Parts: sequence; structure tokens; C-alpha cells
Amino acid sequence: MKGEKQSRVEVLEKKVDSLIRVAQQLLNENTHLKELSIGTLETIKLMPSYAKAIKKLQDKTAEELSKATEAEASGEDSK
Repeated sequence: MKGEKQSRVEVLEKKVDSLIRVAQQLLNENTHLKELSIGTLETIKLMPSYAKAIKKLQDKTAEELSKATEAEASGEDSK
């Protein structure tokens, strides 16, 4: 009986260790993706037409928001 409990505890410990390794790998991948995203953004910011593209996106977003607000006011579904 004692041997079975010890064996079960060992199995559970191995599973916990495995889960810890998986969680650590996910954290490492998340950090890598964050660094990659920041690097990509900084590279894009150096492109000559970046400011113009941002202005276009802001204008488009403002226009879509305005349309959605108008649709809500008139009782229409914005989707």
C-alpha cells in the first residue's frame, strides 16, 4: 500500500514538473513574440510613409466610428 502511494506521488510530481516546463516554455515564447513585435513596430516607424499611413488609419477609424454612432442613433445595426 505504501509503495503504491509513493509511486502515485512520484507520477504526480512528474506531471507537475512537466506542466511547469510547459508553462515556462509558453512564457519564453510570449517574451520572444513581444520582443519581435516591438522590433517590427520600430522598424516600421523608420519607414518614410509611416506618419502618412497612421494619419490614414486614424481618419478611417474616425469615419467608421462616426458611421457606427449614426447607425446606433437611427436604430440600425452597425454590422
